Amino acid sequence: MPLTRIERARVADLPHLHSFARGLQQDHDAALAALTLPHHNGRTEGVNTKTKLIKRQMYGRAGSPLLRHRILLT
Repeated sequence: MPLTRIERARVADLPHLHSFARGLQQDHDAALAALTLPHHNGRTEGVNTKTKLIKRQMYGRAGSPLLRHRILLT
């Protein structure tokens, strides 16, 4: 039986590739789901990015109440 690409990466003489291949094997189900299912968390990541941007812009200027207010307004 021929070797899969992950198996070929593990037998290659490239240590960084070994680590990547090991991670893929450990998270095989998650990687397969990410590539095949139509679901994604893009909207959630966008909200997190926007919230972090507002937090960085306001660093040292005001307390939590104003930060909360700005986040709720966006």
